[in-house]
Amino acid sequence: MNTTIIDFISNYGYLAVAILIAVENIFPPIPSEIILTFSGFLSLSAHLNVGGLIIASTIGALVGAIALYLLGKLISFEKLERLITGKWGKILHFKMEHLEKAQRFFERHGSSTAFWGRFLPVVRSLISVPAGMAEFPIKRFLIFTAGGSLIWNAVLIVVGRLAGASWERFSVLIEKYSFVLLAVVILIGGSGYLIYRIKMKRSTK
Repeated sequence: MNTTIIDFISNYGYLAVAILIAVENIFPPIPSEIILTFSGFLSLSAHLNVGGLIIASTIGALVGAIALYLLGKLISFEKLERLITGKWGKILHFKMEHLEKAQRFFERHGSSTAFWGRFLPVVRSLISVPAGMAEFPIKRFLIFTAGGSLIWNAVLIVVGRLAGASWERFSVLIEKYSFVLLAVVILIGGSGYLIYRIKMKRSTK
């Protein structure tokens, strides 16, 4: 599969990245780590740039997320369970335990899940389903999904570019330790918010 992904991106550039990331949201076995780090590496030699890759991959993530959001919104849990435990579940490699994991994550973290879930394997692909089932407001869903996807995509693309020929080794590390990346994002975001609040307080004095 990895060779097919690499060949597809090499031949079709931005369009391939957008399509693969959209499919990755629906078909979890396709690893975004490989798609994005290889894309970043390819920007060193092909007619691709980091900005264009980030935009293409974020558009793809939104398309895939909307498809699963609508699935969760339009299909009852019973029908969804039959779908996952049936033929289509096997074809798409969906498992009820994966959906239940995403469901628990959504219930535990609420609306922010649409953002933070983008940094976690499996949850990243399926978090849109419980969001649709809970009828989470579509505008907020799109904003949070776009924000989380953009950060995740940008980091992996930049890592792939900086890693150069070693991109594949870094993609494996990121896939294995994605929770570390999530912790870094939380730390940076929290620090930025704290600095912003301090500056706002000082400006009002």
